[in-house]
Formats: sequence, structure tokens, C-alpha cells
Amino acid sequence: MPICTFSDLSMYYELNGNGHPLILIHGLGSSSRDWEKQVEAFSKSSKVITLDLRGHGRSSKPPGPYNITMFAEDTADLIRALGVSPVHIVGISMGGMVAFELAINNPQLIRSLVIVNSYPEMRVETLKEHIQVWRRFFFLEIFGMRGTGMILSRHLFPFPEQAELSKVFVQRWAENDKRAYRESLRAIINWDVEAYLGEIRCPVLVVASDRDYMPLEEKGEYTSKIPNAKMVVIENSRHAVTAERPNQFNAVVGKFLENMF
Repeated sequence: MPICTFSDLSMYYELNGNGHPLILIHGLGSSSRDWEKQVEAFSKSSKVITLDLRGHGRSSKPPGPYNITMFAEDTADLIRALGVSPVHIVGISMGGMVAFELAINNPQLIRSLVIVNSYPEMRVETLKEHIQVWRRFFFLEIFGMRGTGMILSRHLFPFPEQAELSKVFVQRWAENDKRAYRESLRAIINWDVEAYLGEIRCPVLVVASDRDYMPLEEKGEYTSKIPNAKMVVIENSRHAVTAERPNQFNAVVGKFLENMF
């Protein structure tokens, strides 16, 4: 089992294919396993590196607190250990936050960014936002990991023909370590690098689902603050677009990466 060890962390990763290095960074409660369709597609022309962030999957789960900067530094350590920089990065949701941190704090390691259904900040300011955060912790404590996964799956995969996707999602979500998940959820709250978006110099593609939790207008606004960025919308898709619409997603990202090689 491929493992890199850095101070308090043993990080699990996988390598597939040959070519330009491409790192795929998963979201909260996810793992490297959830990139199956992307590994299959992109490993035909790239060296695809998938990893499990600390507290997730087959990586170790040291005590908290966790933060997004820590996740990014772990990833930077892996890039250095593998000797693959500069790399192309694809990050979804929390993985997109990690990608932003990498591009801002370690620009020499990054060739390009693909940010998927993510934001450069998660400030909790309004009453509605505080309630949303409280609900996530409430569901976790009352329903546990499996129950929380079942609730989330109804929003991510609402149609009968998505039953198998929903089943796999719930099974994998239930395998999360509750303490580590809680620490990772806390890492997101009030994280903010929006003021530094203008410092990102590498090419950036923002991939947005039209039915995501996060409004397209707000994604368009932050995209405009990045010097070399564009946004592409995948229609009739939700937050987990990589699983829900893999062919469309892979085509969009593949076209972007072709221009980088």
C-alpha cells in the first residue's frame, strides 16, 4: 500500500498512468476511491495521483484540530516527496479549497488548477449560515455517519436511476471516522482566501454545476477575480458532478488540460 509519512501523518496515495502529473483532491467525507471515472479517463494521457487527505480514507487520522492550510501543506509535502512538480490540480468542494491554498502558498508547485463546485471562502456570518452549520453537526451527532450520508445522498442523487450511486455514496460515507470527519468539517468553517485570488497566476478552470448548493452567480464573481480563469457550467448536475455526470465532466476538464500540455 503506497504511503508517504510526514511528521504526524501517513498519507495514502495511488499512481496511475504516465505523462504530465495530475493530482485529484477529494472533498469532505470522500476519498481517492471516488475518482474512479476520472482516473480511468485521465490516466490514458497523464500520471494521475489520487490521495486521501488526513482524516480520510486510508490515510491516518491524527488528533485535531485540522485546517485547510494543513491539508494543503500535506499535499505539498506529497508533491515534493514524489518529485512531480509542477502539477495540474483538480479539486472538488473541500478539495477545491485545498487547491486554492496550494496555488496561493506554493505557486511553484502548481501548473494549473481545476476548481469544482467550490469556493475561496466559507465565512459564516448570517443567521441562515449559522443554522446550516449547526444542522450539519446536529445530524452528525444524532444520526451518525451512515444517517448523515443517507440525508446527503437524497440531495446529491435524487432520481430513481441514481439508486446505485446513492447506495455506494452511503456505504462509503458510513466508513468515515466520526471524530476525523468532525475535525474536517470544522476546518472549513470561516476559512477564507478570497482576498488573495488576484495572486494566482496559473491557468484556472472553474467547473460549476447548475444545480449545486452554491449559486452560479457567486462562482462567476470569484472567477472574475482570478487573472487567468474561466468558468464552465455543466447543466443538469449537482454537487457530486464527477460521479453524476462523469462523461461531461471529463470532457470539459480534458479539453482544458490539453491546452496545458
